[in-house]
Amino acid sequence: MSPALDYFSSTKPASVQPQTENTTILDSPVTPSDDGTYYNARLDPANYLDGPLSSNPATRLRQMLARPGIVVAPGICDGISARCAIDAGFNCLYQSGAATTASRLGQPDLAIATLNDFVGAASMVCSIDPTMPVIADADTGFGGPTMVSRTVTQYAKAGVAALHIEDQVQTKRCGHLLGKQVVSRDEFITRVRAAVLARDAIPGDSDFVIIARTDSAQVLGMEEAIIRLQLAARAGADVCFIEGVRTKELLESTVTALAPKPVLVNVISGGLTPSFTSSEAEAMGAKIIIFSLVSCVAMVHAVRAAMQSLKKTGTDFTSAQGMDPKAFFQVMGLDAVVEFDARAGGSAFKDI
Repeated sequence: MSPALDYFSSTKPASVQPQTENTTILDSPVTPSDDGTYYNARLDPANYLDGPLSSNPATRLRQMLARPGIVVAPGICDGISARCAIDAGFNCLYQSGAATTASRLGQPDLAIATLNDFVGAASMVCSIDPTMPVIADADTGFGGPTMVSRTVTQYAKAGVAALHIEDQVQTKRCGHLLGKQVVSRDEFITRVRAAVLARDAIPGDSDFVIIARTDSAQVLGMEEAIIRLQLAARAGADVCFIEGVRTKELLESTVTALAPKPVLVNVISGGLTPSFTSSEAEAMGAKIIIFSLVSCVAMVHAVRAAMQSLKKTGTDFTSAQGMDPKAFFQVMGLDAVVEFDARAGGSAFKDI
């Protein structure tokens, strides 16, 4: 798909031009406000302030967003990295599109992975701890409104708590690479609206979280990026995400401009955004911080070093650092599997 010729289409934020009447077409409890803004009373953050954390990952994420503290989600790329993140004590995970493409396909983040690749990875990660909120990259939604709807439905069925959908063209790239192109405001908002409508159509009152991401700051400037996310918020996005925020001041002004919507910041070492710590991002007003490539980059360094050591010495003794097979499998949940087998009356793993 080519980028639209008119990036600044007739779509305007509320202060300039009211949203069209088809912002939402669902019945109560989803109702438009006086200015046409999407509103779903059931999903009001006030409903998630009290009570114990839910075992439903999407509901749990909404509770975390409504309550004090920043949500820190390390980027994971496979089952091993997910297990390590859980073992380290994180209470939310991020499935990066770049990480998924790299780990499953051995390819760069250049729109090579498909919906099936992403859903397959998400299903595996979510199965490790079904209560753990997983935020997953959904790229552009993989097509038009109907395909965006299918993406939301499949992610929710896989157990994902939230996805983010962006305004790059279909032949997209990592948000921290140069040469990005974006679609028009209208096409972006259509994607967001399709995601919201799909979520609201899931039987059982789904709490699935829709995150709107714009990559337009590097293409059209911060002002346009803010406008796009204001429009996305009015269309029903639960969280706003500007890719490539370059300074502390820009992040703070973004948070102010989009309040009260939560803002997500993506930190990649060496990328467009400074290496903010989670506490620094929280002080700037961000509600979610993701570290997209933390596991991938660490894995490249560790595996490369192990392979070079094996090639040089002819043994993996040094790189193993004393970890035997059983210790490795314990990181992968061995003890829980053995315990469950015994509780069910099995004896196959009595000695292991």
